[in-house]
Amino acid sequence: MIRKILLTIAGTILAVYLLLALTAFNRRPSGVCSGVELVVKDSTYAGFVTKDEIMHMLKKNKVDPTGLSTDSVRCGAMEKALAPHPLIDRAECFLTPGHKVCVEVSQRIPILHVLNSAGEDYFVDHKGRILPSTVRCVAMLPIATGHVDRHMATGRLCRFALYLGSDAFWNAQVEQINVLPDSTVELVPRVGNHIIYLGRLEQYDRKLNRVKEFYAKALNTVGWNKYSRISVEFGNQVICTKRKE
Repeated sequence: MIRKILLTIAGTILAVYLLLALTAFNRRPSGVCSGVELVVKDSTYAGFVTKDEIMHMLKKNKVDPTGLSTDSVRCGAMEKALAPHPLIDRAECFLTPGHKVCVEVSQRIPILHVLNSAGEDYFVDHKGRILPSTVRCVAMLPIATGHVDRHMATGRLCRFALYLGSDAFWNAQVEQINVLPDSTVELVPRVGNHIIYLGRLEQYDRKLNRVKEFYAKALNTVGWNKYSRISVEFGNQVICTKRKE
C-alpha cells in the first residue's frame, strides 16, 4: 500500500515537473526587442540580400520590431512582408533569447543570365525560375545568347548551368552559352580564343570531359589559340579546326 502511494506521489511530481518545464520552454522571451539579426543561409552569395534591404522592407510594411515589446512582435507578418523580395526564396523570423528577432533567409540564387535574340534580358535561378534583369546580381554567371526561349532557359539550360556551377573548372571557364537556330549549343570560354561546339545538350558531362582532356594533352603544348573551333558533338571524338594564319 505504501509503495503504491509513493509511486502515485512520484508520478504526480513528475507530471507537474514536465508541465512546468514545457510551459517554460514555450514561453516567449519577455522584454523589449533590441533589433534584427540577419542570417543568410547561402553564405557564398551573402552579398545578394543585405540587412539594409531587409530593414527597409520591414519599416515600409510597419513591422519593424525594434523597440517593441517582445510579446507584440509579429514574426508571421514580418515573413509576409519579406516574401516579395525578388531574391528571397524563404524567410523565417523568430525571437532569440537575447531579445532580438532573427531573420533567416534562403536566397533565390541566379545561375544563368539570358540575353536572347528576341531582346529578352532576365536571370534564371537554381530552381529554374525567372528573375527580372532588375535584380542586383554581382556573381560571374554564364550568359545564354541566341535562340533561347523561356522553356529552354528554365529547363535544359538551367540543368546545364547547374552542372557547370558544380564543376570548379567549367564554372570558371565558360563565359557564354550560345544556342543556334537548330537548338545545338556552342560555348565561348574565358581562356582561349576558340569555340567549343557541343551539339545537342545531351551527355554534356562526357563531352566536356573530352574537352578538358584535350586541353591538358594538346593545348597546353601547342597553345590555346591554335584552333578556332573544337567540336565534341560525336562520341569519343575531338574535331578541331585550325585557325587561319
